[in-house]
Amino acid sequence: MNKGGNFIISLDFELLWGVFDKVSIDEKIIYFRNTRKLIPEILAIFKQYEIHATWAIVGMLFNTDWKEWQINTPNVLPNYSNDSLSAYKFGNKISIKGFEELCFAKELILKIKDQPNQEIATHTYSHYYCLEEGQTINSFKADLEQCIKLAKSLNIELKSLVFPRNQFNKEYLKICSEMGIQNVRANPSNWYWKEVDKSSFRNKLYRTGDAYFGLNDKSYNIEKKDREEDTPLSQKASRLLRPYSKYKILNSLKLSRIKREMKKAAINGEIYHLWWHPHNFGNNPEKNLMELIEILEYYKYCQMKYDFKSSTMTEINELYGS
Repeated sequence: MNKGGNFIISLDFELLWGVFDKVSIDEKIIYFRNTRKLIPEILAIFKQYEIHATWAIVGMLFNTDWKEWQINTPNVLPNYSNDSLSAYKFGNKISIKGFEELCFAKELILKIKDQPNQEIATHTYSHYYCLEEGQTINSFKADLEQCIKLAKSLNIELKSLVFPRNQFNKEYLKICSEMGIQNVRANPSNWYWKEVDKSSFRNKLYRTGDAYFGLNDKSYNIEKKDREEDTPLSQKASRLLRPYSKYKILNSLKLSRIKREMKKAAINGEIYHLWWHPHNFGNNPEKNLMELIEILEYYKYCQMKYDFKSSTMTEINELYGS
C-alpha cells in the first residue's frame, strides 16, 4: 500500500474532434472559444495547487491549419461502417469553411508542455473509436504512429493513452506497448461501465446516478491483473467531473461525493482518478472553475492531513508499475 494514496487528474483535450458527430458547429463556436481561454486558466490553477496532471490530447490538434492536417493524414484510415464517425470525412467537408480555432491548438499544447508536472498523453490521432464496426488493428496502429510522429516533432514522448469515448479495447494493448505506451486509462469495473459503445439507457442512468449518490466508492489499489505481460498498466478512472448544473442540489451532491471518495483514498493509501474534458467547462466557465478550486482545496487538506499526493499517469506507473 502506498502511504497517503495518490490523486490523478486526466483531461481529454479534444475541441471539436471529440463531438463533431453529435453537435451543430454553429451553436458551439462560443463554447469552444471559451474552452480555448480556459486552458491557460486551468494551468494557472494547477500551478497554484501544485497539481500533476495528464492531458490526453487528440493528435489532430497538433496541426496548425487545414493544409498541415491534409499532409499529416495516416496511410491507413479507419473504415467505419457509420461514416458520420470519420474525422477525416468530417474534416474534408468543413475545411473549406475554416473553423481552424475549433480544430487546431498547437500553441495551447506548447503551453501545457512548458508547465512543470504536466504530462502530455495521447487521445489517439483522430479521436479513434476502438470498438466501432469497420475499424481494424492496422488502422489503429497507423493512427497511433501519426500521434507519436507529431509529438516527437515537439520533443514530446507519449507514454500514456486514453481511449476516446472510453472504448477500451483490450486487443489493442499489445500494440500500445510495442509503440512505447506504458499506461492506459481503463473504465471502472462496475457492470454499468461495460460495453460503453452500446450502453443501454439503464447503464447510462446508473452512471449518471453514480455521480451524485453513493452507489459505491471509486478509489482503488493497483493490482497485478492491471498489468498483463507486454501490455501497458491499466489505470482505472474513478470519477467524471460533471459540469456545473443549474440545479444547485446536484452540484452539492457531486462535490460531496468527490470529496468523500478522495478522503477514503487518502486514508486507505488508494488511488483516486478524476477526469473530464476541458470543453465540459465551456458553459458557465467561471462556476466550473470555482468548483475545480473547491475540489483542489480539499485535495490540499487531504495532502496535509493524510499525505495524499498528486500524480500523473506516468508517475503512477513509476510507483506501481514494476
